Amino acid sequence: MARALRLEFAGACYHVINRGNYRRNIFEAKGAAEAFEQCLFEVCEKCGWRLHAFVIMRNHFHLAVETPEPNLSVGMKWLQGTWAARFNRFRGQIGRPFQGRFKALHVEPGHALAQVAHYIHLNPVRAKVVTADRLAEFEWSSLQWFARKNRPAFFEAETVLAEAGGLPDTAGGWKKYQAYLALLAEEEPKKRDERFGRLSRGWVVGSTEFKQALRKDLRKKGAELERASLAGPEAAAEFREETWEAQLTRAAKALRINLNKLGPRKSSPEKVKLAAVMRAATTVSNGWLAARLAMGQPASVSQFTRRFKLAGGHEGREFQAALSRVKE
Repeated sequence: MARALRLEFAGACYHVINRGNYRRNIFEAKGAAEAFEQCLFEVCEKCGWRLHAFVIMRNHFHLAVETPEPNLSVGMKWLQGTWAARFNRFRGQIGRPFQGRFKALHVEPGHALAQVAHYIHLNPVRAKVVTADRLAEFEWSSLQWFARKNRPAFFEAETVLAEAGGLPDTAGGWKKYQAYLALLAEEEPKKRDERFGRLSRGWVVGSTEFKQALRKDLRKKGAELERASLAGPEAAAEFREETWEAQLTRAAKALRINLNKLGPRKSSPEKVKLAAVMRAATTVSNGWLAARLAMGQPASVSQFTRRFKLAGGHEGREFQAALSRVKE
């Protein structure tokens, strides 16, 4: 059966869901949820995602994300693949942890997106993991991150707070938001089902007008994909590599490195620095970096950049400036 088309565009919002293969409790093992959260934060940095909400349960996860660039699929591929590789390596196991392709519902910005975020934050209550009055104590959720002063910049609080009554982004505002969630949790079942019943089903969450516009764009996108398929998968690969080349050029310019005069050694400092910037700011593959920068095998790229990071290379002002330039 052909896969449903995934409409991706700048500024799109999604409710993303996936479950463990055979509904296994993949996040119950020690370190699993923590590793997934770390990968999620990394991909938000790499892809420029704005995170409106997330929760990691025992056998599934939910995300409410906004994508300033049309990169949901490439970001999710990196997120799920990287977490699986890291955790399987840690446990000495092999196999596919997720049940298959992630599910992503298009979400209309504003009220509908806030409803999805509320739904996600209330997941531990519906699963009877915690009671509504202790919801903020659930560890693997964006709710306990939002209340922190030092939360990462990719967390997006404005929509959630605005649609919960125009609350301020302060400690007091988040306490009121938690009380608001508790009220939602106590709604009588019929009303609660009306509010949240369709937030994880179908393909879109939003108004009739929003759905109609998406259907129109999806039909247009379908025609474009049909034409692209005639050219073969090489077309998609070529586009991806052109993007990486442009990002590499910006990184080299920011670091004052001449791409035509790189050192001869596989681990030449300028090569390692460029690779480290690209790995931190993009979803580039080690294989492409190894070939483009003449760094040997793909595994060598990981080894060299890991040493660079451990030595504090990511902390320099020049490196941070290059990261910002690549993400432009």
